[in-house]
Amino acid sequence: MNMKKMDVLITGVGGQGVVLASDIIGETAIAAGFDVKKTDTLGMAQRGGSVVSHVRMGEKVWSPLIKEGEVDLILAFEKLEAARWSHYLKSGAVVVINDYEQPPQSVSLGQEKYPTDKELVAALKRRTDKIYIIDGNKKVKELGNVRTLNIFMLGCFAAFAPMDDKFWQASITQRMPENIRDINLKAFALGRKEIESVRIGTH
Repeated sequence: MNMKKMDVLITGVGGQGVVLASDIIGETAIAAGFDVKKTDTLGMAQRGGSVVSHVRMGEKVWSPLIKEGEVDLILAFEKLEAARWSHYLKSGAVVVINDYEQPPQSVSLGQEKYPTDKELVAALKRRTDKIYIIDGNKKVKELGNVRTLNIFMLGCFAAFAPMDDKFWQASITQRMPENIRDINLKAFALGRKEIESVRIGTH
């Protein structure tokens, strides 16, 4: 990654904690000394609709919106959302995907078909081979709290980000109520560990 600039898309569906995750990324980057701009788009998010956050960090950032073809990393909490934004990836970018399906209403109504894993990966491979698919929902269920998924995914993201763990831990500690602080810090550590073991394609 170019440490002078990093453009990240965090995508998912309503209820997965996408906006909180992007807020924590922004706060962590600021604490580490980066200039940060971010913006969130929520499409019927409260009803499981698409949610996307643009987070840009660097020495100096002028606009919160990332242009098509300039995303360094997509962090996708839901599989279809990764493919939906694949045209934003720059060549050789990184994609981290939670292996979870939440078909949009058009699929539920039979108007469209949810793509297979093969089709999803094929769409992403037009841009990059650096595709990591993680079973986040399973991992946080084993941890004992499914609501830690967004922090688990941040742990996966942290392996590629230019911020030290001390900044991540401080941001998570600050954001989380005391009664769920420890389990979220565990979820972060688990995500960071998990990303190293799951790869698709040639690196």
